[in-house]
Amino acid sequence: MSSFGMPPADIADLSRAEDRISFLYLERSIVHRDSNAITATDDRGVVHIPAASIGVLLLGPGTSVTHQAVALLADHGATIVWVGERGVRYYAHGRSLASSSRLLIAQAAAVSHRDRRLAVARTMYSMRFPGEDTTGLSMQQLRGKEGARVRRIYREHSKRTGVAWNHREYDKADFAGGDPINQALSAAHACLYGIVHAVIVALGASPGLGFVHTGHERAFVYDISDLYKAEITIPIAFDVVAEGSTDISADTRRRVRNRVHDGALLERCVRDIRMLLLRPENGAGIEEEEDTVRLWDDGGFDVAAGRNYEGIGDVDF
Repeated sequence: MSSFGMPPADIADLSRAEDRISFLYLERSIVHRDSNAITATDDRGVVHIPAASIGVLLLGPGTSVTHQAVALLADHGATIVWVGERGVRYYAHGRSLASSSRLLIAQAAAVSHRDRRLAVARTMYSMRFPGEDTTGLSMQQLRGKEGARVRRIYREHSKRTGVAWNHREYDKADFAGGDPINQALSAAHACLYGIVHAVIVALGASPGLGFVHTGHERAFVYDISDLYKAEITIPIAFDVVAEGSTDISADTRRRVRNRVHDGALLERCVRDIRMLLLRPENGAGIEEEEDTVRLWDDGGFDVAAGRNYEGIGDVDF
C-alpha cells in the first residue's frame, strides 16, 4: 500500500543510536518505502528494513531511491551516503546522522586552539605507535617518527612479498605513469579515503578541518585514514602486485572492498573519530547527543531556547 503523506515519527519512537544498524549497504536495487519500513527490491525479491533501525544507508552502484524513502529516513534521523561498490568510493551525502552540532563544535574548537590541536595530533600518532609515549613530542618530532615508521613498513612488506620498493611517488593526473606498487598504493588509499569520508560526514563532522593535514577539503579524511593504512591498504597493495595482477586498479579496489565488507572498519572509524574529538576523561563513556536547541551567550555558557528574553539583562545607554 502507498505510505505517501504519513506523518513523521514522534521523538519517543526514535531508536537510540546504539540500537540501530550503524551502516547498511545496498546495491543494484530499488529503495522505496512501505509504511515505516524501507524496502529494497531486486531480482531476488523484496526486503523490508525498519527505518528506525538504520543509522546510515550506503547506496552503491545500480541503486535507485524514491522521494518517499528519503523522507522516511529523514524523519527517523538517518542519513544517506552515495558510495562506490562496497562503499570504497565517496560521492555525495544527505543530511548528517547527528542530531546536534556537538561533534562539529568540538572539532572546530580543538583545531582552532594550538595546544588542543597538538593534543589531538599526538593522540593520532600514539594510535599508530603502540606502546610509545608521544605526550612530549613536537609536530616535527612526530612527523619524523611517522616517516621512519612508514619506511620500515614498506621495507617489511617488500621483503615479505618480494615486490621491489624504492620510494612513494605518484602523480594524481597520471595514474598509469607510476610503477605497479605505487599504482596499487594509490588505488588502495583512494578506497580508504572514500570509506572514511562517508563516516565523517555521516557523523556530522567536517572533512576539511584536519589536525595533522590542513588546507584541503579532505584534510580530516587524510588524518583518519592514516590510522589504518599500515594495517589495511599497504599490505593489500603489496599483495596485489606480488600476485602479478594485470589490472592493478580494479583488483586493488576489489581487495579493499572484500577486506572491509564485514563493517568492522566502519564501526572502528566511528569510535576513533568520536574519541578523538570528544576526548572522554578517565575512561568515561561518551554520552549520547541530545536533540535540543540552545542559545549562545558571550558569558561562556548556553541558555535555553524557546523563551522570550525581553528585559533580561537590558542595559540603558
